[in-house]
Amino acid sequence: MPPEPSDRIENEQVLHILREIKKSPEMTQRELSSRLGISLGKVNFLVNALIQRGLVKVENFRSSTSKNAYLYYLTPRGIEEKTRTTYYFLKRKMKEYESLEEEIRQLQEEARESGLTAEETRKGADAP
Repeated sequence: MPPEPSDRIENEQVLHILREIKKSPEMTQRELSSRLGISLGKVNFLVNALIQRGLVKVENFRSSTSKNAYLYYLTPRGIEEKTRTTYYFLKRKMKEYESLEEEIRQLQEEARESGLTAEETRKGADAP
């Protein structure tokens, strides 16, 4: 049985951080914050939690003139967690998508029953 989401660091922000670290290990926390629209403090908290859990490894960026430049790497456990988190995130989003599809279908049926044509319902969705 897979662990409950509350038992693991598993949310969209963590998934986005893991993705960005994988793409750009040299990215600063400030850049992560800006790119993801998450506060710098929250990024710092999440990155440190990922480091403590052994999912991310941090090293000084030797060729940088700044002593505060770091490289962030996903560890093998981090790659595994990213894969698992991606799977659960995709599963949840597919469920939401299917639910929305069903709701749209029901609304279209109600609109047809009210005498609206399919074209009128599409135009109505575009109206303010």
